[in-house]
Amino acid sequence: MKFFKCKFLVFCLILSNLLLIDIHDSYAFPIYAQQAYENPREATGRIVCANCHLAQKPVSIEMPKAILPNTVFEAIVKVPYDNTSQQILGNGQKGKLNIGAVLVLPKGFKLAPNNMLTEELRYKTKGIYIQSYSNKNDNILVVGPISDNKNQEITFPILAPDPKNDKNIHFIKYPVFVGANRGRGQIYPNGDKSNNNCINSPINGKIINIQNQEKEGYQVIIENNKQEKVIIHVPQALKLKVNVNDQVILDEALTYDPNVGGFGQNETEIVLQNPTRIKGMIGFLSLVTIAQIFFVLKKKQWEKVQAAEINF
Repeated sequence: MKFFKCKFLVFCLILSNLLLIDIHDSYAFPIYAQQAYENPREATGRIVCANCHLAQKPVSIEMPKAILPNTVFEAIVKVPYDNTSQQILGNGQKGKLNIGAVLVLPKGFKLAPNNMLTEELRYKTKGIYIQSYSNKNDNILVVGPISDNKNQEITFPILAPDPKNDKNIHFIKYPVFVGANRGRGQIYPNGDKSNNNCINSPINGKIINIQNQEKEGYQVIIENNKQEKVIIHVPQALKLKVNVNDQVILDEALTYDPNVGGFGQNETEIVLQNPTRIKGMIGFLSLVTIAQIFFVLKKKQWEKVQAAEINF
């Protein structure tokens, strides 16, 4: 009996330790940015994803120009890329491109709850996990990585705020910022290079041999003027751009750039419209229309009176 109690106690201790372990170490993109930056948009206006995704690619956003309070609308982020492109994965193999996006909304705007979504919006967002950037910044939304060739458009269901419930919300024009990447980054947040980079020569010299190691890649042997040899391992996924007997200089690329992705950012504006203003505008236009109709009728009546006087 004591033996079973001891085993149960050990099991409880192991379980408690597992629960207390900091799970942040296992996080991947986009948690890198969430850990390192309190706000993904820097004071310069640049979104921090550009620090790791060095290539520049286009991105666009479509959303209503104006929206009423406490209503759900959709923001569509378009991330164009070639469906046939494959990125180099962390294990050196090739696979589908990772897609990710960050949407910086005005304060008060946030991700719409599931019970307020229409069937159409549920269908568009099916299989796409969208989360808040942090507990403090629920107006900033991130999604990814999505490994698929069918996500050139990412739909964000957004709930507009209601000024009646928040005194900091006003009926004005607000800016909206978006950033999106396709493919893996070239630099990790700690400054280390990823394997999504070309391999450069560490010395000046001559390539005296290239050994094909099949699944393991290539070994490029460079010899300098002092007959010192350097062996460089090149993964199989990278394509060599040099041959035996080629002369290379320090930092010269030995392979073609494997990066097929990149990052882009854009911005737009949205107006939080006051329903009272709309009602007033509709009322004013209705009055103007009725007044114009009466003016026309009065003119026709006056023309008839004039015609009768002339005939008389």
